[in-house]
Amino acid sequence: MMSKKVLPIVIIVLLGGILWAFRSSGKTPGDDEKTKQQQLLVTIGVILEKRHYDPKKIDDSFSKEIFKQYLNALDQDKDLFLQTDIASLRKYETTIDDEIHGDIALEFYPVATALYQQRLKESPAIYKEILSKPFDFTVNEKVQMDADKNDYPADIAARKDVWRKRLKYYTLDRYVDLQTQRDKAGAKDSLRGKTDVQLEKEARETVLKIMDRIYERQQKTFNEEEQFSDFINIITNTMDPHTNYYPPVAKRTFDEEMGGRFYGIGALLKEEDGQIKIASVVTGSPAWKTGKVQANDVIVKVAQGSNPPVDITGYGTTDAVKLIRGSKSTEVRLTLKKPDGTQVVVPIIRDEITLDETFARSAIINSGSKKIGYIFLPEFYLDVTRPDGAQCSQDVAKEVRKLQAENVDGIVIDLRGNPGGSLPEVVKMAGLFIKSGPIVQAKDKDGKPIIWSDDDESILYNGPLAVMVNEGSASASEIFAAAMQDYKRAIIVGSSSTYGKGTVQKPVPVMLGNSMNMFTNAADGSSAALVLTFEKFYRITGGSTQQKGVTPDIIIPDAYEYFKFREKDNPSALPWDQIQKTDYTPWKPEADFNQVEAEAKQQINSDSAFMGIRRNTAWLGENTDKEYALNIDKYKAQMETLKRVSRANDSLAKLSQPLDIKPAASDVDRYFNNPDTIKGERNKQWLQALQKDRYVDETVDILKDMITSANSNVAKN
Repeated sequence: MMSKKVLPIVIIVLLGGILWAFRSSGKTPGDDEKTKQQQLLVTIGVILEKRHYDPKKIDDSFSKEIFKQYLNALDQDKDLFLQTDIASLRKYETTIDDEIHGDIALEFYPVATALYQQRLKESPAIYKEILSKPFDFTVNEKVQMDADKNDYPADIAARKDVWRKRLKYYTLDRYVDLQTQRDKAGAKDSLRGKTDVQLEKEARETVLKIMDRIYERQQKTFNEEEQFSDFINIITNTMDPHTNYYPPVAKRTFDEEMGGRFYGIGALLKEEDGQIKIASVVTGSPAWKTGKVQANDVIVKVAQGSNPPVDITGYGTTDAVKLIRGSKSTEVRLTLKKPDGTQVVVPIIRDEITLDETFARSAIINSGSKKIGYIFLPEFYLDVTRPDGAQCSQDVAKEVRKLQAENVDGIVIDLRGNPGGSLPEVVKMAGLFIKSGPIVQAKDKDGKPIIWSDDDESILYNGPLAVMVNEGSASASEIFAAAMQDYKRAIIVGSSSTYGKGTVQKPVPVMLGNSMNMFTNAADGSSAALVLTFEKFYRITGGSTQQKGVTPDIIIPDAYEYFKFREKDNPSALPWDQIQKTDYTPWKPEADFNQVEAEAKQQINSDSAFMGIRRNTAWLGENTDKEYALNIDKYKAQMETLKRVSRANDSLAKLSQPLDIKPAASDVDRYFNNPDTIKGERNKQWLQALQKDRYVDETVDILKDMITSANSNVAKN
């Protein structure tokens, strides 16, 4: 499923339209499971058509897309269904829209799911037979792991060959890993004396255990509610990537996450392709502090301290979390597989994720004769549960005052990886740096424009300002960066564009219970929710941030540029458009922005490190196509090249000479005399990581050029 980033509010759903849908089909809601599913399907359809910002027409074309996407979701690797299976289901290809409208009974989902369950039961016999015999890794053949580039197998023999190649790849990956471990093993290590034949058998046995776990868990945990919720989410995600359905259990988890309390290592997990992946890392958490845990990393093994690791491939997220969580201050070691195929063991000390580590923080960078203030904002947070709850605009103002007390010459605001948050907080924060005026426009499905403005004419800081962004800067981050760019208040620095999410979501409650009580707050109903896209954001210049995001004034080569995960990379994303520009008065910067940008671009284009990152990233984009050699020599060469390029990018992104970074005088005790020694150590680790950040260094140089330009222009006048 797609990402579930939302902003909470309640919308009332019209009951009449839903009841009409049932009457038109001649059905009376009952208590049986299929009838409840039909009720939910029709309810979701009505909400989508009546309340979504820009609903796609639920017609035969929409039905075909649901047909395709659901079968892809059931059989992601295209190793279960045969072409004849797909052909037998074609009669439903243009009828799913009729089911959503309640005109005909629900048929496609139960038939497709039953066929899936049948094929799933056939799978153990296939993989067990294949894994019972040794693989020949001298044969020259390849496997395509990108299912989008494959078709469904024509017959049973073709399906078996798909399984053979895939299992051979899994085994080869573990076989090579065992060989590497054997080469590094000590004289007394039992692995040292094992032959290649023994290692190949051990690799096959490991893959067999993983496959058994996958299919055993699939049968036990993938219940009817989860299956149907997946089907509903195919429908909602086809409407747009950020409209999602939460069944009651998932809704409770969602509510807990919105409450802001996270425990363990501070990483949110997702299950994908039989693997446990990092969905996101909580800023300030133990996992984040390592600097080695990133979204889309695969968790291969989990170890309790120095104990032997447990291979969790095939585990469900719930089972994986049980292993990863533990007592405070104990160590867990994750073996992570990176998107480029490299593996790394990351030791993490468990801790409760404290909210103060996710708040704004600052530091001072001494660079030559200039003193630059640096503010890191992980998200646009707003605690509405308490009158004195944290507000990012207030916290950023505090950090600005700290830096002003240190007489900094300029300020950098770092929004890299900031996923967004509170719209009012964006407006207030932008108001710290401009006199007054509009910050962002919004429009609902009726086309009613709303202008969010800063009406406070006071300015907290009017000096040189730079804003750092990357492809992970989304939503509210893009609003702030766009406003600063449109006002010419700051120079925006970062990757080729920000994420490109210019839509707003709100939860619509869906109550499921007996008969018509499913639409009420009756006690017998179970709470579920549909998170619905209902508005779009627009810059004050009129252009949307949707898909296009914000293009920085100065683009720096980014090591993650080749990953296709921005909004524009999702086929169901809403399109870019524009509305009328609103009146605003641009800032009159003392620096010559055009000159500063021209000099910075020239410097970046001639910098050997950034040239290397650009070259390596382009290579990775062309060569990480998920087609792998199954010949061991070619596979090793392929993996070694990927690892070498990836290691080179990691090295190039770090400075050989660390930046001179210190906390403000008022923060010294927080870092170096903190009574919570563990927290103090984490704070120091944050400073140390910042010292090696080449992107921060480049932004500081750009800001220094702005200061020099401003001083020069003042002198001329």
